[in-house]
Amino acid sequence: MPYSHSNGVKIHYEVHGEGPPMVLVHANPFDRRLWLYQVARYSAFHRVIAVDLRGYGHSDKPETAFTLADMKDDVLGVCADEGISRAIFMGVSVGSGIAMLTALDHPEMCEAIVLVGGSSNGPRDVEAIVGPMRQDTLGAYLMHLMRGYVAPGFADTKLGHWALSLFTQNAANLSAKSIAQIFRARGSCDMTARLPGMKIPTLVVNGQHDESLARGAITASLIPGAKHAVIPDAGHACVIEDPDAFDAHVIGFLSELGLWRGR
Repeated sequence: MPYSHSNGVKIHYEVHGEGPPMVLVHANPFDRRLWLYQVARYSAFHRVIAVDLRGYGHSDKPETAFTLADMKDDVLGVCADEGISRAIFMGVSVGSGIAMLTALDHPEMCEAIVLVGGSSNGPRDVEAIVGPMRQDTLGAYLMHLMRGYVAPGFADTKLGHWALSLFTQNAANLSAKSIAQIFRARGSCDMTARLPGMKIPTLVVNGQHDESLARGAITASLIPGAKHAVIPDAGHACVIEDPDAFDAHVIGFLSELGLWRGR
């Protein structure tokens, strides 16, 4: 079970497959397993690194304040430990913010980025999100949040219930205070003004029911040459709701750039 300590925080990650590297960064309130379908498909052709952000999975769960830049440095620490100097970065929600900030601050490291949700700023009212977050009811509250991140009805299907329950089963091992700090870190970082200077090939993906759809469209419109894809009948967590549709957009985008190594 590999860990990175490069940024002073223990960060867990998994490596699957061989080939040109892809770094996958999950959303609040999930963990690396949000990408389970993509790991299975992409690792046949690429070296796929799925990271547990601080606060989640097997990574440390710091409860003092930190920034989105700190979280970005956690991910870059994983890259340094794995000898990765350039990769395709994909992120969902806060993960898309980390991928976006990586492309802005370290363009030399980015072959391309895929931003799911794609908002260049954070939640409008972070304290309204974190205010009800308590340790004794954390699992139920995380499920409440996740139900809002998927299309209506998905959470009530057998597949949807199974998929979302993956991320609440170990809620007792998570920290409500740490998760709240992640939301605050994302909410305090607005990258909108920097987007016209982005030089990295970018794909923004939203589900039809994604609360970030309008902001994702703005992001795509501000980044020169960016592409925008909308997945019908999916929400913010479209990578796990409709992986076939999501992967088709990603593979098409990477193929156009000559970056997809699949057949």
